[in-house]
Amino acid sequence: MKGFDAEFSNLDHYIRVITARIWEGRRIDDIRLYYSDPCVVETPMSVSSAVEDVVTGTRATLAMFPNRRLLAEDVIQSGDDEGGFLSSHRIISTMTHLGDGSFGPASGAQVHARTVADCLCKDNRVIHEWLVRDQAAIALQIGSTPQALAQAWLNQRGGWHKPVAPPAPAGYVSHISQHPQAQAYAQLIEALAQGAGDVAAIYDEAAQQISPGEHTSYGHDEIAGFWGSVFGALRVQQFTVEHLAWQQDQAQSGRSDRLALRFRAKTSHNPRDSSLLRYGKESGRAVELMGIVHAELVQGRVLREWVLIDDVAIWMQVLTPQA
Repeated sequence: MKGFDAEFSNLDHYIRVITARIWEGRRIDDIRLYYSDPCVVETPMSVSSAVEDVVTGTRATLAMFPNRRLLAEDVIQSGDDEGGFLSSHRIISTMTHLGDGSFGPASGAQVHARTVADCLCKDNRVIHEWLVRDQAAIALQIGSTPQALAQAWLNQRGGWHKPVAPPAPAGYVSHISQHPQAQAYAQLIEALAQGAGDVAAIYDEAAQQISPGEHTSYGHDEIAGFWGSVFGALRVQQFTVEHLAWQQDQAQSGRSDRLALRFRAKTSHNPRDSSLLRYGKESGRAVELMGIVHAELVQGRVLREWVLIDDVAIWMQVLTPQA
């Protein structure tokens, strides 16, 4: 890879190695080596730009979860060495809540939660990142709820304050795969967001979906129920596909076809009917939803899906007036 250290054979290798060095090896100072400064990092509830913010956030996480491990489940790739590579990196973290901090007093609870980090990489550094973590899973496993954690964080932060993230560095063009199956998937997710669409069109009968809170749904009815619970509570005014990658390397790895989709939806909290109360009673407040989804397909149909949406960030927006 042009501009990268010779030790890295490809993007997958680069991302797995630097993640292991920083987290598994506890080489926190390596963040300054592998991240540019500035480097915009956007999550559903925050935007930072200084590399020291990444260092500080990593140390704070380890203070609360000192045995945290980052187990790489997949890296779905796009881009090139001219505009930049993008790695959509899905991780399952195992950890124990042993330290006081933003999640409250140490509970001693065993926790596992997923994260997907979309990292834009160029010249041996991460230069922009979009990250969604399943904060709801952590809340539930330490004995709280997404709503209660959202209120605690609003109290800590003095309300909801998320600036608009700067664009990715010049020269990078977000990849939107034109592969027919990737396009069909993205179009169906957008249709579901608008209250239409039929999951039976592309999901296998035995499809399995992991969604916020480490909740698992099986089959068409349960999967449709999940999407309906989110977009029945949040009415979509604008839906944008920001990144769509298709990876087909079965011959090399023996793996299924995979895709990664990042989307952003501008919504209002106006449930379609009184039974759709995933985020409580109607507040009418504006809610931005940034999600990253990974899916594995067999013979053109979705068999496994991981939906990363931060329910805590959504609750924070529902519970506080917009600035």
